[in-house]
Amino acid sequence: MTLVLGSLRLLAATLLVCVGAYTSAVLGLARLAAPAAAQGSLVTTPDGRVVGGRLVAQSFSSPRYFWPRPSAVGYAADAAGGSNESPTSRDLADRARIHIDRHGASAGRPLPADLATASGSGLDPHITVRAALYQAGRVAAARGTSVADVEALVGRRAFSPGTFLGQDRLVNVLELNLALDGVQ
Repeated sequence: MTLVLGSLRLLAATLLVCVGAYTSAVLGLARLAAPAAAQGSLVTTPDGRVVGGRLVAQSFSSPRYFWPRPSAVGYAADAAGGSNESPTSRDLADRARIHIDRHGASAGRPLPADLATASGSGLDPHITVRAALYQAGRVAAARGTSVADVEALVGRRAFSPGTFLGQDRLVNVLELNLALDGVQ
């Protein structure tokens, strides 16, 4: 019995140190080093209202807004994951066809791949500049503005992740849509 009680005390001490103290220390350091990221990279309006997160995609379906990549998890942050479908999967091809039709793509105007396929997490908040420019005509028409103005906004919001040579420039869909509304 003494051995069991000693083992339970050791287990409790280990959990307290490894789970409680370590987690608190890492979170505390994260809050000091990168406070915005530690709080979830939330995007707020000037009046302080939270409208989303920089690191998690959300659905937009109005023609007035840029649409994100499709999500294999319905944009549910607690269900991150890909579809795990094979490239030869009929279901995957059918889902891609829906997005191709939704964007009005054709052989003469092919859809950028990131607008037809989900990312590995299903929650990628970015699209390529090419994908944003592909949607500029629809967004401009729905807002009654010029395509050039919408394309200029995409150019101002574009960034290079800087991780791989030759990687496409990206835009954050939420931030781009907020900029369209004049919020950011």
